[in-house]
Amino acid sequence: MSLASIAMYVTPPPLAQATSLLWSFLHEQLVAAGLDGVPDTLDQRIAYDEAWMRPDLLLSQTCGYPYAKHLRGKVRLVATPVYSHPGCDGPFMRSFIIARQDRAIGSLQGLRGTIAAINGPDSNSGANLFRAAVAPIAGDRPFFADIVETGSHGASIDAVACGSADCAAIDCVTFANIRRFDPARTASIRIVAETPAGPGLPFITAGDATDIQVSQLRQALAASIAEVSLAPVRDTLGLSGFVVLSDAAYEPLLDFARQAEASGFHDF
Repeated sequence: MSLASIAMYVTPPPLAQATSLLWSFLHEQLVAAGLDGVPDTLDQRIAYDEAWMRPDLLLSQTCGYPYAKHLRGKVRLVATPVYSHPGCDGPFMRSFIIARQDRAIGSLQGLRGTIAAINGPDSNSGANLFRAAVAPIAGDRPFFADIVETGSHGASIDAVACGSADCAAIDCVTFANIRRFDPARTASIRIVAETPAGPGLPFITAGDATDIQVSQLRQALAASIAEVSLAPVRDTLGLSGFVVLSDAAYEPLLDFARQAEASGFHDF
């Protein structure tokens, strides 16, 4: 039996329910296509990032920066989702840099000397794009007074809301999901700036997957967009399509990191 884990956007709860329904449809499509070992349900026990390098991986979703930095050549790129939320542009997406509404922070320059929350240093949306936005104005010295690592975008929002951090970069899909399904968490938050955009979170499969298997996965994903009965699921997920990008399309995410390092930005 293969492993399927789609765990990047599963909170608040309506997203987990919609993702399970999406997988049920993909399961039917893949079984009908003759693919062996398709699991009936998504694995909800394994950590999202532990699935990426599993040799039995059938389908998972990864962050773009780890994909570009560590996973290319070790897994196969299946497709990149297109989301309809503000901040998304086809398969490309950006992060919103947030602060509390009651803080007098009106620009990126106003973040100097503040405490920044990041979900993790290898996160594209929470750290890499944040760094790309701030590095050009940082100068060759520390920009933030301190960095708080929270472990998730939701926790970064909470850290800013409660005042344990002054700012954070939240990927536009997560921000839209929380604002829509758990609006109390963003009630005291405002958007200060936007980061540059980069290719979104790709769906991947095991590195030894055959061309036929990759094609079957792509066809199933395309069918999930065309299926009329899945419209409520797509609406909940904010999902409007899938695009097949090349590996090279993810190289700009490494360019962002290299440019920040060359400019002397080493805060995270």
